[in-house]
Amino acid sequence: MSHNATPTAATAHHAVPRAAFRTLRMDGVSRRFGAVTALDRLDLTIEGGEFVALLGPSGCGKSTALNCLAGLLPLTGGAIWLDDERVDGLPPEKRGFGMVFQNYALFPHLTVRGNVGFGLAVRGVPKAETARRVDEALALVELSDQAGKLPGRLSGGQQQRVAIARAVVLRPRLVLMDEPLSNLDAKLRLQMRTEIRRLHQSLGLTTVYVTHDQEEALALADRLVVLRGGLAEQIGSPEQVYTYPANTYVAGFMGYRNLLELPVVAREGDRVVLAEPGLRLTGVAQEGFRGATAVAAVRPDDFALGAHLANALRVSVEVAEFHGREMAAEGVTEAGRVVHFRVPERVRPGDRLELGVPPERVLVFAGTASAEVDGAPRPGDRR
Repeated sequence: MSHNATPTAATAHHAVPRAAFRTLRMDGVSRRFGAVTALDRLDLTIEGGEFVALLGPSGCGKSTALNCLAGLLPLTGGAIWLDDERVDGLPPEKRGFGMVFQNYALFPHLTVRGNVGFGLAVRGVPKAETARRVDEALALVELSDQAGKLPGRLSGGQQQRVAIARAVVLRPRLVLMDEPLSNLDAKLRLQMRTEIRRLHQSLGLTTVYVTHDQEEALALADRLVVLRGGLAEQIGSPEQVYTYPANTYVAGFMGYRNLLELPVVAREGDRVVLAEPGLRLTGVAQEGFRGATAVAAVRPDDFALGAHLANALRVSVEVAEFHGREMAAEGVTEAGRVVHFRVPERVRPGDRLELGVPPERVLVFAGTASAEVDGAPRPGDRR
């Protein structure tokens, strides 16, 4: 085939459209409500075509950041730039962004077609062009056969797809999604998660997505922004944040359920040994480690039955849950530390077990009271 040959229809169909801008930049973006700082000097650059998830618990500042981007909240500090254009002074309708809300926000008296086409009608798009674009958007979310129905006759998943179609039909420069899957059941969440990622890729969208669900963020995003108290604790790829959390807060949020604050008994290079009766762990010192106590962060699924090299924990099982191919259990050490672990073997309450974990799977952070995760019990303490 010649280099100058025209692409086939199939090839053209699968080509990913170019993003509408090169970079979106949040420079020191802040938002205060009286004496409360909800978002504190957030610096974030998003590349065109990127999918970025803002992740954290309620009150961390993620929805505030999204609403500042959307223009629903004025900034109290900083600026927002699209390439060389400053946009934080523009009203929402002038920014060219699409938004998908948690509660769908559909008009109950309009049909699916009417809801999807509403924004185009408001913008004065000709009727023929509106009809064509609405048809395309409904086909994308596989709702063409539901076009004449009212929202009240649709399932939750279908209503969310209508909301997504309404956002993408405007061909927005940026799509903002605020916890769009939180009202759906577990099966629908998985289906819609795949759908959102597919649409993002096929349409060449740039997406900023708010969620409190770390699994959802890991599955969808190119980059994560983990927020706490209005501050960005860590920004990085899913692999970076999952494998190398910046601190105990991020570790706790990314699945390191065991945050055990223990005395340090030895250190050699980057290896640190922590111990108390019934529990001895060797792990890898993380940046900023210091002091006579430290927090060992371990994922439940990194434990295995039987001692492993220098690491040995003896626990008495108190709770055991069947999770299909594995058991999720809670054990207590001789010193009263709670340890969460997941193993393929059958375990029962009352069992006395020895657990092991490879030293490279134990992350050792500086020991401080801030190891707590948003008011949760002190790491390792009994609940």
